[in-house]
Amino acid sequence: MMRPLFRTVAGLLPVLLLSMVACRPSHPNRIVVGSKNFTEQVVLAELLAQHIETRLHVPVDRRFYLAGSYIAHQSLISGRIDLYPEYTGTALTAILKKPIESDQSSVYNIVKSEYDKRFGLVVTEPLGFNNTFAMVMRGDEARRLHLSALSQATQYATQWRLGCGYEFSERPDGLKGLLQTYDLHFSAPPRIMDLGILYRALEEKQVDLIAANATDGLIASLDLKILEDDRHYFPPYEAVPIVREETLQRFPALLTSLNELHNQISDAEMRELNYAIDGQHRDVPEVVAEFRKRKGL
Repeated sequence: MMRPLFRTVAGLLPVLLLSMVACRPSHPNRIVVGSKNFTEQVVLAELLAQHIETRLHVPVDRRFYLAGSYIAHQSLISGRIDLYPEYTGTALTAILKKPIESDQSSVYNIVKSEYDKRFGLVVTEPLGFNNTFAMVMRGDEARRLHLSALSQATQYATQWRLGCGYEFSERPDGLKGLLQTYDLHFSAPPRIMDLGILYRALEEKQVDLIAANATDGLIASLDLKILEDDRHYFPPYEAVPIVREETLQRFPALLTSLNELHNQISDAEMRELNYAIDGQHRDVPEVVAEFRKRKGL
C-alpha cells in the first residue's frame, strides 16, 4: 500500500512539472516587445524592436496595443512579453500605488528599486523625454480668456465639459486628485472616451478641456494650448523601457543595447514623431527607421 506521504508527493509531481513548464519562456529564441494602446507607445515599442533586431540579430515579435498600463504590466510579469516602454510617474502611482512625488530622480530611483524587489523587472535608462499629463484647450479660447495656467481655469470650469480617457479617470494621479488640487467643478460629468478621439472631440467643441499628453503631436498643429500645471500636481513621467530579468539572462547583450537609447529622444523630437503618425498619417516602422538613421542608431 502506498504511504500517505509518498502518495501526496506523487500527486503533486504532475502539478510541479506543469508549473516548471509554465515558468519557461514560451519564446526562448526570440524577444517579444509590447506597447500600450496609443501612438507614442507604438512608436517607442517599434524603436525598441528595431534597435534590438539591429544590435542583437535575433527575431523580435511585436505585441502592440495591449490596452492600458495594468494589462501591459501583467503581460510583462506573466512572460507574454519581454519588455515594453513605461513612464516613471505611471509606474509610481498606477502600478506601485505610491504617493505622488515631484522630484524626477527620486521617482526614477523608487520605481527602479521597487520593480526589482517586487516583480523581478529591470527599469533601464530613461529615453530622454518627460511625457507628463497635459490639460489642453482650444488655442483661440485660451487667448480670448487670457489663460495660461490651470489655476486660472477654476472660474471658467463651471461652463466647460472635460474629456479624458478611462485610465485617467481612475488612476491615483488622475482625475480625482486634479479636481481637488485645482478646485475644478465642471458643467457635467467628464466624457470618458478613447484616447484616439479626444482631439476630435475638442476640435468639434464636444468638450472644452481634455486630459492629453505633453508630447502629443497634434497640439501644435491644431492650435491648442496646454495649461501649465502651476500647482505641480502631476509627477514626472520619464519614458523608460522595462524588461524581464529572465530575458536579460537569456540575452546578456540586451541591457547594453537598451541603454544605448538613453537620452536619445527629446520632448520636441517625440512630438515630431507623434505628429508624423497622427498628423501626417505615415507608417510607424518607416518613421522610426528614419529617426534611427538620423540619430546614428
